[in-house]
Amino acid sequence: MRLGRIAGIEVTLDWSLLIIFILISFTLAAGVLPTWHPDWSQLMILITAVTAALLFLASVLLHELSHAVVGRRLGISVPRITLFVFGGMAQMEGEPRTWKDELGMAIAGPITSLALGFGFLYLAGALAAPIEADPQKPMELLSSLGPVATVFFWLGSVNIVLGLFNLVPGFPLDGGRVLRAVLWGMSGDLLRATRWAAAAGQAFGLLLIASGFAMIFGVTVPVFGSGPLGGLWLALIGWFLSNAAIMSYRRLETEQGLGRIPVTRVMQRDLTTVTPEISVQAMIDEHLLGRHQRAFPVVDDGDRLQGLVCLADIRKLEPSKRSETSISTIMTAREQLHVAAPDESASAVMNRLAVSGINQMPVVKDGHLVGLVSREDLLTWLSLQRGAAHEPELPVRG
Repeated sequence: MRLGRIAGIEVTLDWSLLIIFILISFTLAAGVLPTWHPDWSQLMILITAVTAALLFLASVLLHELSHAVVGRRLGISVPRITLFVFGGMAQMEGEPRTWKDELGMAIAGPITSLALGFGFLYLAGALAAPIEADPQKPMELLSSLGPVATVFFWLGSVNIVLGLFNLVPGFPLDGGRVLRAVLWGMSGDLLRATRWAAAAGQAFGLLLIASGFAMIFGVTVPVFGSGPLGGLWLALIGWFLSNAAIMSYRRLETEQGLGRIPVTRVMQRDLTTVTPEISVQAMIDEHLLGRHQRAFPVVDDGDRLQGLVCLADIRKLEPSKRSETSISTIMTAREQLHVAAPDESASAVMNRLAVSGINQMPVVKDGHLVGLVSREDLLTWLSLQRGAAHEPELPVRG
């Protein structure tokens, strides 16, 4: 779901964000707040819990926005931020140009979270009523806080934990990016630094998985405690971090493997095209069956691109209507397509395909179709260039 634009950066919400929202609200409403405030009504507890959960998600958004804003000032394009079940992700178009840029962008997030944490704690203290509480009985102090001060106190604590957690030196956490920046500066090799930082990230992820399973079976883990729900959540976070570390390294290896070759080196030139007027059934009979091509550019008589039609578009149409429906009705129109320029680098196109979540992209010059490039074309080029001997040197997952 598209939330809008902040500072020129598109903010989107993944449906999985609802899971973390419900989990935080439930944890606060069912466990934390009743313990802190046993005299509060259920309605007060519920309103406070939902408010705290919403403000926490806003804190995560500010964390990611700090990455994006600093990155843009350093010349790194960050068109989109996505919030999802494991937090947030600032989607960069390409890697930082220098290790100093990487360091500046990576450290911005934890600094923002820590600043928010201490700021919220200060506000909670300012709003708290004066009370002479026994230092050995902190619950007396917590129970004296009003709803707003309670929310600020919880937000302060959780943002500090978030900032410190992100400083763990395991890629792709912010601390892992800091580690990669330092290793990059020392070695002068971005790919090697990423491999080392990703290995650290994978090891940390596996440690979280092991700790999570230990918690599920009743073992008390320092800091995290014990219990099946917390253990399952910790194991899922570890699984996500471990896989993200591997995928981040492979993405960079892919970009460097493609180098600066133009997309025209890897695109398909001998394409079957269709016109907007023909029926869907005619396209199936004359062009689709018996061919390996699965995406068909739609062009007019002047070879100007009008759109793109794929197998997925055809499947959405009932078979009985294919003879009477024209291609122009089901195609994705030119205005909605992501297109590449002939002089664009193959690595940039690969990154755009990944960010956009699409499998192919028409190559267009002055409105005219030049070719079509797909993920398969790019991966075929990579396999021919590096061979099986150059697979990522990462620890084998158990």
